[in-house]
Amino acid sequence: MTTHRPRIGIVLGSTRQGRFGDRPANWILDIARQRTDITAELIDLRDYPLPMFDEPMSPAWGPPTNPVAQRWSAKLAPLDGLIIVTPEYNHGYAGVLKNALDHAYAEFARKPIGFVGYGGVGAARAIEQLRLVAIELQMAPVRSAVHIGMVEFVGMLQQGKTFEDFPYLAQSATSLLDDIAWWARSLRAARGVDTKIEA
Repeated sequence: MTTHRPRIGIVLGSTRQGRFGDRPANWILDIARQRTDITAELIDLRDYPLPMFDEPMSPAWGPPTNPVAQRWSAKLAPLDGLIIVTPEYNHGYAGVLKNALDHAYAEFARKPIGFVGYGGVGAARAIEQLRLVAIELQMAPVRSAVHIGMVEFVGMLQQGKTFEDFPYLAQSATSLLDDIAWWARSLRAARGVDTKIEA
């Protein structure tokens, strides 16, 4: 029997040297892969070294001309939703992430998006900004998110702690993935894509 499960891309939204983001990205990926209602894959922006946006027109009006941007768009197109893993820098998110979002348009439209944030106040300010950008890209940001605050961040970065030491984060991850799965199925059906799940 064929199983058609929504495909969710987990985007690692920082490319800086020594980034912490690999830990939460792989953590949420592992949790997502335990589910039977979605499939998930990790997408690292380091694998898509996009130039600063200088296309002759917005991707809303025409396809990108840059080969890396074309590869980025091709990666996004078959996905049914995204989870972005983001730090918070100076009350905002990373420039490399905004640049990546600016390099596509149709590939985002009418799909859900959720967030895992880390840093000051759990990257809440960065995530709120990303929700506004997502709406302009015609995405549907879900309410639930994972906020890894300074206590957890410093504990894992400097004190040898792991996600298992903060079980409430896993509860937040479950809520996030529940929302993403529901919206991915609903919007996939609304886009006319077969979503039948068979045992």
